[in-house]
Amino acid sequence: MGALRQFALPDVGEGLTEGEILQWLVAVGDEVTVNQPLCEVETAKAAVELPSPYAGTVTELLHEAGATVDVGSPIVTIDVGGEAADGGGAADAPERTANLVGYGPRTTEARRRPRRGAGAVAALASAPTAAPAAPVHAAVPAAAPVHAAVPARPAPHRTGRPRPLAKPPVRKLARDLGVDLTLLAGSGPGGVITRADVETAAADTAPALSAAPAAGAAEQRIPVTGVRKHTAAAMVASAFTAPHVTEFLTVDVTRTMKLRGRLAARPEFAGIKVSPLLFVAKALLLAVRRHPMVNARWEEETREIVVPGHVHLGIAAATPRGLLVPNVKEADRLSLPDLARALAELTETARAGRTSPADMAGGTITITNVGVFGVDTGTPILNPGESAILAFGAVRPMPWVHKGKVRPRQVTTLALSFDHRVVDGELGSRFLADVGAVLHDPAAALAY
Repeated sequence: MGALRQFALPDVGEGLTEGEILQWLVAVGDEVTVNQPLCEVETAKAAVELPSPYAGTVTELLHEAGATVDVGSPIVTIDVGGEAADGGGAADAPERTANLVGYGPRTTEARRRPRRGAGAVAALASAPTAAPAAPVHAAVPAAAPVHAAVPARPAPHRTGRPRPLAKPPVRKLARDLGVDLTLLAGSGPGGVITRADVETAAADTAPALSAAPAAGAAEQRIPVTGVRKHTAAAMVASAFTAPHVTEFLTVDVTRTMKLRGRLAARPEFAGIKVSPLLFVAKALLLAVRRHPMVNARWEEETREIVVPGHVHLGIAAATPRGLLVPNVKEADRLSLPDLARALAELTETARAGRTSPADMAGGTITITNVGVFGVDTGTPILNPGESAILAFGAVRPMPWVHKGKVRPRQVTTLALSFDHRVVDGELGSRFLADVGAVLHDPAAALAY
């Protein structure tokens, strides 16, 4: 037997200490090349593929799929044959542990790894190029070139069949719904399995399940890992650390909704979605300009209030992996069309499961759009490290007193939660009133 090398779970940085192995992409006995994905791992920040730092033969998978592994713990053993420079013995540790892309220091340029399989490559070549590129799910090994070639054949699945092509959020959905991806034919480009394919397969099995005799619903236990585990811990810490206050304001936004239609027809917004969220975001940014303390944060270590010179606007997003809060960097410096593009890209990236840790770092204030679910409002919990979060409810036609008469108007409800250590009741009230004033009459923005 040649020299054995063990690959440890990389340092994911930002205080994260563990990851869950979603699935293995190789099996014992498989030949692997440098940078070939070995497994999919979900951390509290992202779902990524871990590439092999070695070329050789897989001799042992040290953890089962679904296991939560500490950073630095070996996860796989690879026989590198006679290629080891030191001729070391069994289970030698790698010289260094590579960082997952998006975490830790970045010292080299990385490019997106092409899909495996000729069909997928052809599909990529013919695909539109307007969509934002996905973050690179690759780690740079110590002794390998950054742009090492990837095997042309699909990685073998544990069943011996080629591994089905699907994004990590789609794989997670399939696991949750009990759908075997190896039995599906993908309808996406190059045979990629989509969410719709998985949901259709799950729906096809539902009648058979519902026709079975009712024997009482079995108890279900769902492990809390990855993003959900991180979110739960963060929300508990936020709720019981920052003294929350929530205020509500119901606003007639008829004029804003009419303005939405006019702006959507302008050439500056060609091809851009002009959503109600865009106007809420702009109103919030204008109100922050008047009340910058709402955009501040409380630092417990130094017992200081820090007021940043920018607004990194967070948008709470429901994704297949759980709640994420990516943010638009320096949103206060963007024009309205640029802000619309940034919001659209942020939402698309989050729904596709491609949000990187960098996209979620450094937020200063957040909007949560509960209106997309038909909900009027709620009492949002602060995103940790921030002092305010605005909930935006559904816009509904409602009877409203307008010019002395009851008329049908477009109405929404806003809810602002804030940290009372940083934002007192007067400041919170003035800030919320200013947001509402701009949404009620967009012309008020000219006075801000």
